[in-house]
Amino acid sequence: STVSKGSLKASLLQLECHFTWTLLKEHVGLEALEETILDHIKFVADCNIKDYNILSYVCHLKNSNEEALRNLRKAEEAIQKHHPGEIDRRSLVTWGNYAWIYYHMQRYEEAQSYVSKVENSCKKLSSGKIQLPEIYAEKGWALLRFGRNYFERARNCFENALKSEPNNPDFNAGYAVSMYRLEDCAEKYGGQRTPCLDALKRAVELNPKDTTILALLALRLQRFNRGNEGERYIEEGLQKTPDFPVFLRHAANFYRKKGEVDKAVEILKKALALTPNSVVLHHQLGLCYKVKIVQLKKRRYTPQEAVENLIQLAIFHLKTVIEKKPVFFSAYSDLGNIYALGKRYEEAEEIFQEVLQRNDLPYDDKQEIYFNYGNFQHFHKKSESKAINYYIEGLKIAEYSCGRKKCSEAVEKLLKQKIESGLGDAKDIATLGLVHKLNGKKQEAIEYYKEAIDLDPSNEEYQNALVELQLSI
Repeated sequence: STVSKGSLKASLLQLECHFTWTLLKEHVGLEALEETILDHIKFVADCNIKDYNILSYVCHLKNSNEEALRNLRKAEEAIQKHHPGEIDRRSLVTWGNYAWIYYHMQRYEEAQSYVSKVENSCKKLSSGKIQLPEIYAEKGWALLRFGRNYFERARNCFENALKSEPNNPDFNAGYAVSMYRLEDCAEKYGGQRTPCLDALKRAVELNPKDTTILALLALRLQRFNRGNEGERYIEEGLQKTPDFPVFLRHAANFYRKKGEVDKAVEILKKALALTPNSVVLHHQLGLCYKVKIVQLKKRRYTPQEAVENLIQLAIFHLKTVIEKKPVFFSAYSDLGNIYALGKRYEEAEEIFQEVLQRNDLPYDDKQEIYFNYGNFQHFHKKSESKAINYYIEGLKIAEYSCGRKKCSEAVEKLLKQKIESGLGDAKDIATLGLVHKLNGKKQEAIEYYKEAIDLDPSNEEYQNALVELQLSI
């Protein structure tokens, strides 16, 4: 019997699995994501069904469908081992992925047989559509793996799962992690704040063994100037899981933010020995070395050789990040800043230009990079005019973000200093007008343009800008 491709596709779209959750590969570095999942399987041995399911999807995205099938077989083995009494219920996502992978391999009979398995199981479980809480949760965990564009959706998934089982430890953990990530993003990029402290505390109570959540709780407490309280959790975690890389990474982050950089480096090196390909660890080490470089440069007698050595290390780690995960955009600024600290200005220019020319650069990352590039021009290249131009490029992107706010503050401060010291000219005053205009402060902008015209009456550009502003009020 031949399967009709059209009706098969329609059935496939009804399935709940990684292929229908719109997880887009342009938001992740596939190599980095694969490493993360493999590390997770290696260090969280209790039950890896979710890991094998998402790994099968990542393998498919990397065009290795045979490898994808191998991972689904591993998921099936884990289901039989951990949930022998609930094979049907626990296999829905795995079977859905099977169906899609066979479909992509043009093995339509096999794809259809898995679609049928799912449909029959759903009938048995008496839910026509697949709305089981653990499927919501698995979707939530998958969304978290695909980065910040997905955190909002992840939180919604865990909220849905919790409606059925409010005390489920795994659902509470996922909910707390997604809340933490959302709040972290709101601070980095601007946006709605969602306090996550309560969610983290509840998740810690329900998951006494999970030191990842313990560490996130500690980092959150530290953020609210309750670092001593936080550090007790970090120390507890170091006792419980001294060799768990994900925990170690958060612990190192805690100590770096506390100002104990050497301790952070020591912990990161230990974690990197356990998971040598972890992009996040390489990035964190790069940041630690940057702090150490800046500290050494502040000394009266700068030990040049030590600085040079740290610069080499930082460059090595940050280059590794970008190679393994080309969409880790903040790492480009970090690398540019390290080149600048080493007076390697051409390489700094190159890295800033390279990332600004990417067409997949999100607006808030772009604003943050313009801010860093402006700082590079201002403080390293000593070119105020170029710095002003780059800060303004960041401002021209209208959406609000923390990076935009930094561009705005930097360019205003720079222009006002210039004007107040008597070095400013009509162009600087008009530029200040432009800054206010871009920030929606039209009345102030008008005043600055009028002042600029007083100094340079024949300038048509200023006159046009003024007329345009007056008409828009």
